[in-house]
Amino acid sequence: MKFEIFVCLFATTIMSAVLTPFIRILAFKIGAIDKPNKRRVNKIPMPTLGGLAILIAYTITTCVFLRNQIPSSKLWGILGGELIIVMTGIIDDIFVLKPRQKVIGISLAALWVYIFAGIQVSSVTLPVLGNIQLGWLSLPLTWIWILGITNSINLIDGLDGLATGVAIIALTTMGIIALFFLNVDNIYVSIMIFTFAAACLGFLPYNFFPARIYLGDTGSLLIGFMISVFSLQGLKNATFISVIIPVVILGVPISDTAYAILRRLLNKQPISHADKHHLHHRLMQIGLTHRQTVLVIYGIALIFAFISLLYPLSSFWGSILLTVATLIGIELFVEAIGLVGKNRQPLLNLIKRVVTGTTSKSNHEIEVTKMKAKKKAKQNKKKE
Repeated sequence: MKFEIFVCLFATTIMSAVLTPFIRILAFKIGAIDKPNKRRVNKIPMPTLGGLAILIAYTITTCVFLRNQIPSSKLWGILGGELIIVMTGIIDDIFVLKPRQKVIGISLAALWVYIFAGIQVSSVTLPVLGNIQLGWLSLPLTWIWILGITNSINLIDGLDGLATGVAIIALTTMGIIALFFLNVDNIYVSIMIFTFAAACLGFLPYNFFPARIYLGDTGSLLIGFMISVFSLQGLKNATFISVIIPVVILGVPISDTAYAILRRLLNKQPISHADKHHLHHRLMQIGLTHRQTVLVIYGIALIFAFISLLYPLSSFWGSILLTVATLIGIELFVEAIGLVGKNRQPLLNLIKRVVTGTTSKSNHEIEVTKMKAKKKAKQNKKKE
C-alpha cells in the first residue's frame, strides 16, 4: 500500500509537468494573460492559469487512484470547494475581478467545505477553562481562517516560483506533522497533503525564474485555499499547539500579510491598497536579484518549517518560549529590511539605546578608573 502511494505521488508530479505546457497554450488562447505594468516584474505578457495543471493532476490522483484511501465526504466535499475557488481564479485571470468579488468566491468555497466536508473549528481547548464548544462561532472563525490564509498566499505570488516553492515547503512540513503527530485514523490527511505538494512540484520547473507560465489567481487562490483546508484538519478541536503550528509553517505569507496591513494602517491607506513594499519587493530594493530573492525567501520558509517541527516535541512552556523567540526574530528581521518603513524600527532602536547606554556607562567607569589611577600615581610621587 505504501509503495502504491509513492507511485501515485510520482505520477502526480509527472502528470502536472506534462499538463502545464498545454495549459500555457490554453491561457494564450482564452486571454488569461498577465500584462506588464508598474507593479509587475514581468517585462513581457505572461500566460497564467498555471493552477489548472495543479488542480487536474491532484484531482485525477485523489479521485481515481487514491479514492479508497480518502473518506468520500472529505474527497467530494473538498473537491466542490476546489472547483468554486478555481472558477473564481479563472474569471479573475481573464477579466480581473475586484477584491470584493474575489472575497465572495472564497467565501462560497469556504461555506461549501464547511457544510459538505465538515471542515471547521468546532471547539477550543484553553489551559484554564478546558474544552469550549464554539457553537455558532464555528462558521465565522472557519471563514476568517480560510479567507486569511488564501489571501496571504495570493499576496506573496509576486515573483517567479515564489508562491509555488513556499507552498511546497509548507505542504511538505504539514504532511510530515500530519503523518507523525496526528491520529493514525487521519492518515488520509497526509496523503492528500503530499499529493497536492507533488502536483505543485511538477509545475515548479515551468514557474521558477525565468518563468514560462504564472500560477495566476487560479493557482494562488487554489494553493491558499487547499493549505487552509488541510491545516483545519488538525484544528477541529483547537489547542494552542494545533493553532500555532500551521501559523508558524505559513510564517512567510502570514507575516508578510500582517505587516502589509500594519504598514497601510500606519500610512492611513486602505487595507486593500496595493503597494511595492512586500517582502520580495523590499529584498529586491536592497540589492538582491530576482533569483536571489526567491531563494532567500525559500530559506526563510525552511527556517519556519524547522521551528514548526519543534512544537510537537516541546512542553507547553517550551512552546511559549519558542513562540516569543520566533516573534522577536521576525520583528528584528522586518525592521532590518524596512518592511513597515525605514523609520519604524522600535525594537532595533531600543537595542541601540541599551547598547549605547551600556557602552557609555562602561566608558565612564573606565575613565573614572583611569582618573583614580592617575590621582593615586601623583600622590605616590609626592610621597617619594
